[in-house]
Order: sequence, then structure tokens, then C-alpha cells
Amino acid sequence: MSETVLQAGVDIAGLSFDPVAVSEPLMWLVLAAFLGSVAVAQYDERLARPVATVGWGLFAVYWLALAPHFILIQKSVVEGLGSIIAVPLSLYTGYLLWNGRESLLVLTRAIGIMGVIYVPFLTIGPLRQIIIEIVTDQVAFLMTLIGYDPMVVSGLSHNGIDIASKQYPYENTFWFGEHERPITYTIILACTGIGSISIFAGGILAVRAPWRRKLRVLVVAVGIIYVLNLLRNLGIALAFGLQKAQFFPGAIMALFGLSDAQLVSYYIVDRMLAQFGSVIVLVGLTWVLMRELPELTVIIEDLLFLVTGTEYDLGTAFEKNQSESSPATPGDD
Repeated sequence: MSETVLQAGVDIAGLSFDPVAVSEPLMWLVLAAFLGSVAVAQYDERLARPVATVGWGLFAVYWLALAPHFILIQKSVVEGLGSIIAVPLSLYTGYLLWNGRESLLVLTRAIGIMGVIYVPFLTIGPLRQIIIEIVTDQVAFLMTLIGYDPMVVSGLSHNGIDIASKQYPYENTFWFGEHERPITYTIILACTGIGSISIFAGGILAVRAPWRRKLRVLVVAVGIIYVLNLLRNLGIALAFGLQKAQFFPGAIMALFGLSDAQLVSYYIVDRMLAQFGSVIVLVGLTWVLMRELPELTVIIEDLLFLVTGTEYDLGTAFEKNQSESSPATPGDD
């Protein structure tokens, strides 16, 4: 692309290495350890604990390696803070597993399943291209419904960084040419919602519950996340491309270390409103799904214990609520 084009979120200045490239080998080791613990647990959960413990240690290193990508490249408060917090939490999880908290094997299994769903999209170029271009086309269609006629052009290839060896002819970039310098908004893998979908799918499929109920909850979760993600991309693309959120430019530029005022709309809508809003929505969705699938509380209780150090009994409350509101249906198992 021409140097006159303004593209959000792709500045890699100041880094002497690519955090994503460094983290990818670690990702495979983590996935192997987590799935290995799942396999071993079929025979003896006590033997699965040390395998899972190694996996959690590697998971801490993975987040440590990836943190610069979110902090320095993406300049994301939510993702950057999350990656930093994930390091001690992963180490603490491994410590608790090693010392006998076997309920954490469910969380380990959930992350293993999440990896099985997410990693193919991350590592297989044609598969990644398909989902990126589908989301791009659907966001473009939504734009036409509200009166805009977007121009979609070939954009960046992988993780928002245009590297020749990884370049694919993706039709994934919205071009807004009505400004002094054209503005582009590129749909990359992180914009497709597959990350959030894989997290929820991993949790739902990892718990022990009737398959019919798990699949019903999974369909609901995937549908809600996918639709909300399309709306999120629609809002970010239009707000940034049309410069509709140029609020407090001086303060925002100072906060994120920006040198171009045209990026203010992007950072307000995406890095602040959309990302913090997504956290709130996903927490609310988790609460709703636990009402339909109380078995998920095993994972949530462990997560709350990791963060607060306090034991919670959410399962009893949700199971009681379900039994009072939903009579048993024959054949649900």
C-alpha cells in the first residue's frame, strides 16, 4: 500500500523481534501438553496432573512472549493487561494442580479443546482466508443495509503485519478515500470472533453434561458471539473510516502514544469502547449460559478462586434454579 494510506494498528517500530513468531512454537507445546493431560486423565487423573502442570508453565511463558504484541503493537489495554495477568495466573494454576486440585483438569481440558478449534485458523492460510473474507463480506453487506457502499480491496495478510513471506491476496480491507489520506480498516483473524467462539466452545464441550444440552448451548453461544462481532466490526469500520469519534484528540493521542490525529476514532471505538464492551458482554453471556448449562460453574468457580483466593459454590445455586424452572425432559441424556 502507498505510504499515504492510514492503516490502524500495524506499527511494529521499536521491536527487534516478532512476538507472534516467537509465541507460535510455544503454542504448539502448550496444546500438546494440555491434550496429553486429557489423554492421560482417561486412565489416571493423578498422572494427568504433572502433565497439565507442565502445560500451564509453558502457557505462562507463551503469554509472556505474546504480551509485547498486545502492548506495543496492538496498543490494546484489555489484551495487554490480560496477557500480563495471565502469566502469574497460569503459574498459580500449575501450582494448584501439582498440589492436588484436580478440578482444574476441566479447565485444562477446556483450553485444549479451544486450541483444537482455534489453532487451525491461525496456522492454515486458506482456512484463515476463508473466515476472514466471509466476515468482511458480511460486514460490507451490513454497511449497504444502512446506506453505505464500501470499497473492499486486498489488505494485510496475517496478524495485521504485511510480511512478504506470509502475504495472501485477502479481500479484507475497507477503503475510505474521502479524506486527505485514504483510511483503511482491515479485517484480520482477531476480528472474526473465532477466538471468543473457541473459548466458549472449549468450556462448553469440556464439561460433563448431556450432549444434547451442550450442543444446544453451544449453538446459542456461537450465534450470539458471531452476530455481535459483525456489529462490532461495522461500528469500528464506520467510526474510523468516516472519522466519527474524534473526541479529545490530544488526550487520546497522549494516552496511546499516537502521532496521527486520524487514528483517534479507531482507538476510541476499538481499543476503548469495543474491547471493554466485549468483556462486559462476554461476562453477561457466561452468566446466561450457566443457567442453561450449570456444569460450566466448575470452570467459573476455579477461575474465581484463581483470581480471588475464595471458594465459591455457584453450581448448587444454578442447578437449583434449573430444577425449579425446567422440568426434566425424557431423553435429554
